[in-house]
Parts: sequence; C-alpha cells; structure tokens
Amino acid sequence: MKKTGFTTTALNVPYAKQDPHKALQMPLYESVAYEFDTAEQIEANFRGEYIAHVYSRTASPTVEYFELKLKALTQSSGVIAVSSGMAAITNTIMALTKTGDNIISGNRLFGHSYALLQNTLSEFGMETRFSDLSSEEEIEKLIDENTRAIYFETVTNPQLDIADIEMLSRVAKKHNLVLVADSTITPPNVFSGGKFGVNIEVMSTTKYISGGATSFGGAIVDHGNFDWNKNPNTASYTEKFKDNAFLIKVRKNVYRNTGGSMAPQTARFQIQGLDILELRVEKCYQNCLALGEFMKAHPRIKTVSYPGLEMDNRYELAQKYFNGVPGTIMSFELESKAACYTFMNKLQIIRRATNLNDNKSLIIHPHSTIYAEFTEEERIAACINDRMMRLSVGIENVADIIADIEVALK
Repeated sequence: MKKTGFTTTALNVPYAKQDPHKALQMPLYESVAYEFDTAEQIEANFRGEYIAHVYSRTASPTVEYFELKLKALTQSSGVIAVSSGMAAITNTIMALTKTGDNIISGNRLFGHSYALLQNTLSEFGMETRFSDLSSEEEIEKLIDENTRAIYFETVTNPQLDIADIEMLSRVAKKHNLVLVADSTITPPNVFSGGKFGVNIEVMSTTKYISGGATSFGGAIVDHGNFDWNKNPNTASYTEKFKDNAFLIKVRKNVYRNTGGSMAPQTARFQIQGLDILELRVEKCYQNCLALGEFMKAHPRIKTVSYPGLEMDNRYELAQKYFNGVPGTIMSFELESKAACYTFMNKLQIIRRATNLNDNKSLIIHPHSTIYAEFTEEERIAACINDRMMRLSVGIENVADIIADIEVALK
C-alpha cells in the first residue's frame, strides 16, 4: 500500500488481530486477565516464546492498538503507552541510567520535568547537568564517561525556545549518547523526530493526542536508530532482543515493575484523539497566527511570543523542524503581575486552567503557578517573570477569542 497522509494513516491502522465482529472502532477491553488454552501455552508465554496478553498492567488489546497507531504515525520502531507524560520521562531515564550516571538537559524545562530531574531522580543517585543547549561548546564540557543521554524539549514551555536538534544529534552521536526529546508541544503530524536524529521521544498524550483533555497519558517512542550496545545499561538486552533492547528493558524492568501503565479506557479516548489530531492542530495553528497579528498591534501588550510568526527570531527553526507549526502555545506580557491578574479575571471565553492543547483556549500565569515552588533565582534562570502569561490556543472561532481578549484588556 502506498504511503498515505497523516489522517488517512490514522484512520486505517490495522488491529493486531482481526476483530470477530469487524468493528470499525477498537473495542474497549476492560478485562484484567486473559485465559490460555493450556498450561504449556502460558509457560511458553512467560518464557517469551508465545506472544499473548496475560495481565492488563503489562499490556491489553486496547492499549496495544493505541501503541500500534502511534507507531505508524511516528514512523518509529515501537511505542510504549504509559499513565502520563511524567511517567514517560521517568521510565525512559530509569532505563537509560543507574546510580552514578548523569544526563545533560536543557535548563528551561517545564517546571515538573525540572523538579523530577533535579529533586526526585537525584535522590536515587542520577545526576542531571543543566545547560543552555544552544551552545555546542558548553554541552561538550559537561560530557564525561558516565554521561548517558541528552534530554531536551523540542519547544520549551512556556519560554517557547527551539533547540537546534541536528546539532544536538551530532553531539550525541559523537559521544554515543541517547538523544531524548520531549515532543509534547510538537505532535507527530508536525514533527518527525527520527528524521532529525532523535533516538527516543517522550510525550504527554494528555495534551494534543487525547483529543481535547479527555484523559491523561504518555508515550515512549523508539525510532530504532541507536545501537543499544553503546549504552551500558541496555547492552545486556541486545543479544536476545537486538534493536528492541531499550523497549524490552522499559517494558520488563521498569514499566511493569513500577506500575505506570495506561488504562484501556484512556487508550480508547486517545485512539479517537489520534484520528482528529491533524485537524485540531491545524485549526489551533491558524488561530495562533491571527492572534499573533492582533496582539502585535495592541498597545497594552508589551511582548508577544510565538515561533510561528515571521517576526519571531525562532521562526526559521520552526520552519526547519516543525513544518512551520511549533505547537500552538503563545506567551505575552503586560506591564505588571497585577495587570495580568486583572486581565485574566475579566476573560469569559478563555479559561483559567493549567493544561495544554485542550479544545478550549486556556490561560495561566506561570510565575505564580507551575513555577510557584521555584526560588526567584531559579525563575530568572528559566526566563520566567511575573508579567508573562501562557495562552494555549484552542479551536474556538478566532474572532470570539480576539473579542474576549479585547474586552479584558480595556
């Protein structure tokens, strides 16, 4: 079959096994356990010689279909669905590192991702070396014999910085490091990570993929372009599992044992979300462009930031890596924190809520919410000030969003 477009592909990924009733929507399998015909068969399954579902904490037909669908859309070698985006990051880093190892990460991360690396995983002996990832020289200085990965966000949240992914890939390959991208802001219809040398993608499927804040989940995507013999923490898996060494280690040694599985009910929502992903992203993107033009001209808005706008200094990187669609998150500033609060409290259509890529437009004040536990020095280092607001642009009629902002600015 010839290569088809994103939405056509999403709608036509075959089931792992034929449904006996030929259902056009993947059925919801809520069963916890699955029966085998014989004792010998279940023994063969546990030896890895007979593939079948056993227990839904490790795999279920509905979750499996979500993984197959996302695998097809990311053109990757395999996907593991997990309970949240944070679970995707945690499972990945735990599989790649052990006590005494380190990774290099961007220093302008989403607040909870930063806290995971800086506070939580450090208690288990894994070090994160934070850096401005725009400098190849600075990255090189941080690498030693215990470095295992470079971790970055394709578009940072809420600063909207864009990494030079090809440069990061070059450094990672030179030192046999795994390049891990959090691509939550740039879903698979606009970003093809494997094309630019990304080895592993992690994403919060709660955002775009859920289809409008229907459920929360996460995914780990292996692009099949890393030699797992080169990571000492996955090398023992390569003799038996070869190119699947990383995914097998995650599934058997981390995901299964820490219990961060995706529920089949969640997978059902997210399967449907993938069907309409491309349509939703395009609508939100067009709304961003119109809002950007409006905000640039408004006298009360001091700055507006969206790399999809030609005036933005990250526009060329957005064109290169994301087909010009660097997600649908914008940030803008007013004259003070008090002005931000007054503005937010007047909004009628845009909702005051802390999520991204809902069907509804959502606004938040990052300084006082997702960065509330940071010191002021940490906020400054992350380029977070109290005049900034983050706007996740939804699918409403853009004239109504603009009118809502106009009234709130008066």
